[in-house]
Amino acid sequence: MGILEVKNVGKRFGGLQALGDVNLSIAEQTVHAIIGPNGAGKSTLLNCLVGKLIPDTGSVTFEGQSVLGRKPHEINQMGISRVFQTPEIFGDLTVMENMMIPCLAKRDGAFALHGYKQLLRDGEIVDKAEHMLEDMNMAEKRGMHAASLSRGDKRRLEIGMCLAQEPRLLLLDEPTAGMARADTNNTIDLLKQIKDSRPITIAIIEHDMHVVFSLAERITVLAQGTPLVEDTPENIKGHPKVREAYLGESSGH
Repeated sequence: MGILEVKNVGKRFGGLQALGDVNLSIAEQTVHAIIGPNGAGKSTLLNCLVGKLIPDTGSVTFEGQSVLGRKPHEINQMGISRVFQTPEIFGDLTVMENMMIPCLAKRDGAFALHGYKQLLRDGEIVDKAEHMLEDMNMAEKRGMHAASLSRGDKRRLEIGMCLAQEPRLLLLDEPTAGMARADTNNTIDLLKQIKDSRPITIAIIEHDMHVVFSLAERITVLAQGTPLVEDTPENIKGHPKVREAYLGESSGH
């Protein structure tokens, strides 16, 4: 049994079948990629995994507990953190202040952003945020406003903010979208470092096959809302059903 279990999940939007009878098991402390052509249902599935969407049928459980219908802070408290396609950081705050916020939330639970700066003088929170910035190789940028960072550094900061909450499952939604190749490669290296240094499971939705094949240990391929294949990267690369889904080639050729 995996740390995350999807069983018989289906979701419709009006007359559109976005997901149909999806079954997925993500093993603990692995990197599992979910790929597929545009319209395959990847984003819909991800939103079901974090409780944002409730499927019409089926179940989604994390460590045996249902995630369906839970609020974002409840999902975080369960041990799941999500990285969005567009980095979700506080652009008008410094890098250090951004990192302190999830450190505080992890310790004290829900908090109000208004008036938070007084709380951020807490020495324990400062020390943890400093440590996280060092882990992310961003300590020298602690005083910069987050809005001024490059796309790659914004992503690095967001991933660090997720890790500050000490998740057991990190979900990444196209984390290298819009990046130059150098930033993409730096993000790949960062995720490898995270996987090797922490007891964490990573699930990634990504269009860039360079990223997928550099990181994933297992790959699930979706097409038209249903899983086509789940296998190792080596077996996925030349799989006829994958070629048909992506390239429109007949699986009989």
